[in-house]
Amino acid sequence: MNDPGRRILLGRIHGAFGVRGELKLESFTDPPERLLQYRPLILRDARGQECELPGVAGRQTAKGIVARLPGVEDRDAAEAMRGAELLVARSALPPPKPGEYYWVDLEGLRVETPDGIPLGRVAYLFSTGANDVLVARDDARERMIPFVTPDYVRSIDFDAGLVVADWDPDF
Repeated sequence: MNDPGRRILLGRIHGAFGVRGELKLESFTDPPERLLQYRPLILRDARGQECELPGVAGRQTAKGIVARLPGVEDRDAAEAMRGAELLVARSALPPPKPGEYYWVDLEGLRVETPDGIPLGRVAYLFSTGANDVLVARDDARERMIPFVTPDYVRSIDFDAGLVVADWDPDF
């Protein structure tokens, strides 16, 4: 869960903002501007190469998060960064409060029905706006289970590595 080498995706570069090398960022943090508080941020380019960013300065605007990265001085350099990802080491995240957890910590846990029928392992979670969805994947299929507790997700046991979900295995 707290693997020190594990990287967590916190944001993505959407392109240039203005002509002086500023960047538009998509943030996956809540609130969005919290992205700028994590240190050190790691930049992963389209080729998968990573580099640690010594300092990222930015601000919340009406159009989202705008930031400056070291070495990005003009619009062309900023546009070349489009699609790059901003990550942080899992160990840099603050510990969750009791009874809370990070979605990323659920990834890889086994998913079973209350009767012990395996549904796969947690591949990822996503938000639809109406509710969050847990995606359980095994060798044969992928199941999208509404992440609604206790209606569908009955329990999460990190020690046992198990999520119990009230879900029809044939659905």
